Amino acid sequence: MNRGVAVLLGAQFLTAFADNSILWTAIAMLFESPRGDWYVPALQASFLVAFVVLAPWVGVLADRRPKPQVLLLGNVLKAVGAGLMFAGVEPLVAYALVGTGAAVYGPAKYGILPELVGPGRLVRANGWIEGSTIVAIVLGSAVGARLADRSVPLALTVVMGCYLASAIATFVLPRLAAVQVDAEGGLQTFLERMRTLFVVARARFAMLGNSLFWASGAVLRVLLVAWAAKVLGTQSSSDVADLTLFLALGIVVGALVVPRLIPIAHLRRARLAAYAMGVAILLFSLASEASSAGVVLVLIGVCGGMFLVPINAALQDIGHRTIGSGRAVALQSFFENLAMLTGVGVYTASVGLGAQPVASIVVVGALVLIATTLVSWHLPPDPVQNPNA
Repeated sequence: MNRGVAVLLGAQFLTAFADNSILWTAIAMLFESPRGDWYVPALQASFLVAFVVLAPWVGVLADRRPKPQVLLLGNVLKAVGAGLMFAGVEPLVAYALVGTGAAVYGPAKYGILPELVGPGRLVRANGWIEGSTIVAIVLGSAVGARLADRSVPLALTVVMGCYLASAIATFVLPRLAAVQVDAEGGLQTFLERMRTLFVVARARFAMLGNSLFWASGAVLRVLLVAWAAKVLGTQSSSDVADLTLFLALGIVVGALVVPRLIPIAHLRRARLAAYAMGVAILLFSLASEASSAGVVLVLIGVCGGMFLVPINAALQDIGHRTIGSGRAVALQSFFENLAMLTGVGVYTASVGLGAQPVASIVVVGALVLIATTLVSWHLPPDPVQNPNA
């Protein structure tokens, strides 16, 4: 691992840790001053808006400017958002600015790796970054929620410190020039690339399947807050954050075991994991205590990880052979965030109409089963391989 990758690894850990800490800090604020079950999903939606609205342009920005500068801009926007929340500004507004910073940060984070390492070490470098992000998500959720339960100002101070430390780290990254000063951008170009990719049935399945996973995951995360309060009588954000750790653990396990079970050549098998995830979500609606809920959440995560990893790999492979893997990742980010925003928005509206957490979980499980059938409808058969070849 060279110095540039090591610095990027530290910067990514700090910013991902803060991204998850600030969400649970905002949720802790709601336990102190309740605003209704609709507010948590609305908070999550405010974070996602920028990912959808800015999708046609943030990737181009990352190519037109030196990527360390773009990483710096993303972290500064996040820190300002956290500062606004600390100053008492409406959390929906402050968290939306954090989301804007995250939307700017993402393409530069992934795009800088090929500029720091050669092709032979790119997969390993990606593995380090993804591993760091998973650890940051877990620790950010657990530590951030506990700090917030003790003191919201303390938690927000730590969050701002992490963002600023990550921003400072960008000055230590190697000086890199812009890759494509005249990179094409805009809505029309974005839509043309979308049409190109959607012609390929396997790419369409991977894109829509990825969106299905993240939409159901986003709704489940905000649902857990209302479900835990209703079923378990939870009164702190740290207790709810602990439940999400079971999901994260399951996703890691699923991601580890899936390469042998669902290689890219057998992409159709991924739909079986999605069906299993839908059934597991339905089982979760029957849980009535923390221990049984934890077991089922791990199962949901395992199925989700087994579904997500092969479709991501397939999309990157197809994107590399068609519109380019970077552009495919940008489209993937657009669709998954649009799906999350839609799912959370629909849930927010349903809560406003009086929807109950357990019934909502049943609906999510049923929709996962139906959506899996729809996105798999025109998926072509896997190629027949000659065992003697």
